[in-house]
Amino acid sequence: MKLLNRSALSVRPTQPFVDWINALEPTVGDDDLALEDVERESTVYLIPEMDTPENLEAFVRERYLEILETELRAWEEDERQWPETLDWSLFQRFLCIEHSYLAIDLDDEAALEIAEVDDSMLLETDQD
Repeated sequence: MKLLNRSALSVRPTQPFVDWINALEPTVGDDDLALEDVERESTVYLIPEMDTPENLEAFVRERYLEILETELRAWEEDERQWPETLDWSLFQRFLCIEHSYLAIDLDDEAALEIAEVDDSMLLETDQD
């Protein structure tokens, strides 16, 4: 077990986000995704260690657009299908965040690997 010098930010969708996903390809009734379905696809971002709520809020406000775009792109790569205005208000309406002060790696066998994330990696993951 290894303690990482990071905090974690869990990002989960809200019902308005799921409604947007369902509006991308309208279906009838039972084919719509439910919040529970989409929550299984939640993302954890490793962030610098945050020791106060004020520091966390400042960091999230500084990086919210990057997080929001990543979450939208995971469901729709065509930016023309995204909401027209990507602002703090939309971020708060579409996403719920939870902060964890500690990040611990429980994998004692595999070393952590670092790779730059780009759109093609996200799209490959979506297709798996």
